[in-house]
Amino acid sequence: MNMKIIFGGIAFLMLLLLIAGCTQNASPQTTPVPTTVPTTVVPVTTATAVPTTFVPATPGPTDTIQSNWAVSVQVQSNGQSVNPQVIYTFNGGMGMNLIPEIDVMLTRSDGTVEIGNMTQPLSVGQTVSLPGTTGNNDRAEVWVITPHGDRVKIVDKYVPFRSYN
Repeated sequence: MNMKIIFGGIAFLMLLLLIAGCTQNASPQTTPVPTTVPTTVVPVTTATAVPTTFVPATPGPTDTIQSNWAVSVQVQSNGQSVNPQVIYTFNGGMGMNLIPEIDVMLTRSDGTVEIGNMTQPLSVGQTVSLPGTTGNNDRAEVWVITPHGDRVKIVDKYVPFRSYN
């Protein structure tokens, strides 16, 4: 008796599968009509790889300032890889009381430009710190504004991340 129930159940399931497969909507079969498409020749260009690292422009020449307006600014990196900073330190000079402003600019190796300045009253040891990178090609520039309003570049150089002197 049990065999009749098992075979009857299997036959019933097969009948359900047969009915389910036959009740789908039949889509009308259409044959596509071939069409002609005008062809054009498109030149293929290949892309060339562009380097992702930005290298700041090569430091250029610096100008000399009159000796009575001369000032000294030292530029160096703090050498810390966690928080790299480029530090501009004012070292004084004959124009310490005459120069109204000193502008500093850092072009980082990733292309970002950071700007800072020192204004009167200038004091020996005064610093400006700008965020740098761990690369050795951060470019530091120092511009002095003369009493006549001229802008003179006195420092333009790469700042090494670390130096072992």
